[in-house]
Amino acid sequence: MAMRLFQKHNLALVQTTFRALSTAAPHSGIVVGVYQGEHGAPVFTETAAAVNTSTNGNLLKLLQYGGALKGGSSRVLYGASQQYPVVSAVGLGDSTAAAEAAGAGLELRDENREAVRTAVAAGYRSLCELSLASVAIDPCGDGEAAAEGAVLATFLYQDLKSKKKDRPSVVCASDKDQKQWQRGVTLAEGQNLARALMETPANILTPTQFAQEAVTHLEKLGVEVLVRGYEWAKQRNMNAFLSVTRGSVEPPVFLELSYKGGQPQDPALALVGKGVTFDTGGISLKPPKGMEAMRADMGGAACTVGALYAIAKLGMPLNVKAYIPLCENMPGGAATKPGDVVVASNGKTVQIDNTDAEGRLILADALHYASQGKPRAIVDMATLTGAISVALGAGAAGAFSNSDALWKAMQQSGSSTGDRIWRMPLWKIYAKQVTEFGLADVHNIGKYDRQGGSCTAASFLQQFVTCDHWMHLDIAGVMENNDEVPYLSRGMSGRPTRTVAHFAHLVAEGNTGL
Repeated sequence: MAMRLFQKHNLALVQTTFRALSTAAPHSGIVVGVYQGEHGAPVFTETAAAVNTSTNGNLLKLLQYGGALKGGSSRVLYGASQQYPVVSAVGLGDSTAAAEAAGAGLELRDENREAVRTAVAAGYRSLCELSLASVAIDPCGDGEAAAEGAVLATFLYQDLKSKKKDRPSVVCASDKDQKQWQRGVTLAEGQNLARALMETPANILTPTQFAQEAVTHLEKLGVEVLVRGYEWAKQRNMNAFLSVTRGSVEPPVFLELSYKGGQPQDPALALVGKGVTFDTGGISLKPPKGMEAMRADMGGAACTVGALYAIAKLGMPLNVKAYIPLCENMPGGAATKPGDVVVASNGKTVQIDNTDAEGRLILADALHYASQGKPRAIVDMATLTGAISVALGAGAAGAFSNSDALWKAMQQSGSSTGDRIWRMPLWKIYAKQVTEFGLADVHNIGKYDRQGGSCTAASFLQQFVTCDHWMHLDIAGVMENNDEVPYLSRGMSGRPTRTVAHFAHLVAEGNTGL
């Protein structure tokens, strides 16, 4: 039985029961949504209007004392009534603009849904220091987005602290929004699981322990978890993957996960996640400043597990296979040296001139293995390059794809979840830089290592893919959150877990052409 690292993890803060407004507990708080109408006048959501009626208009009176409520802000109101002693009113923005919003616009995301997530999270946080047992959340017209904002805001990684902070649980304030609310809860739980894995120190979350966490969280949902070792990988000539593992005392692990929600004959959607549980850079050692964040260099693997958690818990009607190569990249005496050449599992020789460009090496063998299963599509996630962070910052994950249909479906998913992706070029000019240079068939950094780094990395991966629908998501720029996403706390982000889970939903619906 796998050891549970996250026995008191924040998933426990989410209650899946639903309470009508009339039965709200006196010791509970409530978050209600308020739009800004003409001349700054408050315009209540359905739930807020019901609370105002229940309090004989006191909610409106208390709210008006503080003036207009701006979008994304919160205001705690006390003593509206005995039933609602603590109310956090949250701003949802201009009511006219919200009503007229159509499509994603220049921001490439549903701004109304994003406003709900941001406002609800602000409201929840405003009540966290009040020793409340629970907080009821106004669905604000979108129960899924409200649940996402609330549950993502509950996250607090404190598993290793001796003194832990109590956080109120969240419940839906409306009985009729149960289905949407529960879907949002599950999607956010998946992202919070990814965040917890990414935050865990590397001396605890070794490749072996990561595998045990996958067993713990996924097998109970009906996902088959196969844990492969060194000999299995060696027999399949995964020498690119194994070259990265040579400098570490921690044994490598290759996970193969199977969710069977579709018909047995249906081809599976394949997910591949980079699982470097700590990255020193190997012999090409990284600078010490900021190296502690490399405990999250397995962010692609964490998001893969988080997405599969949500897919399985929601019971999506499709088959999914996930492949996760796990290892450490350390500068031990047996470590791969710059200039070494290995033969990958597809028979191509690879020259390794920079051992800190290791993610593409472990993914090369994983992508070839995934391609052998003839999936309907492959999506890989990896904290692969600093170059994508320079290009896009935390605004979006970089997407490289050989398939317009896959790109359109993933872009639509990012618009819905608010966790965007941006398409980057996968042109022959970059492929030539990694295939027409050096001693071997493929070069792991390319001819011009400081030019188009994320593009040449993606082109390297493409040499190991034989699937017509493939997408590489470079998530290095979205690995951490400072203040870019207001409903996420500072720390590891778990992005783009919800976007990939939503993409799987679109594939299951059969409207993507995949």
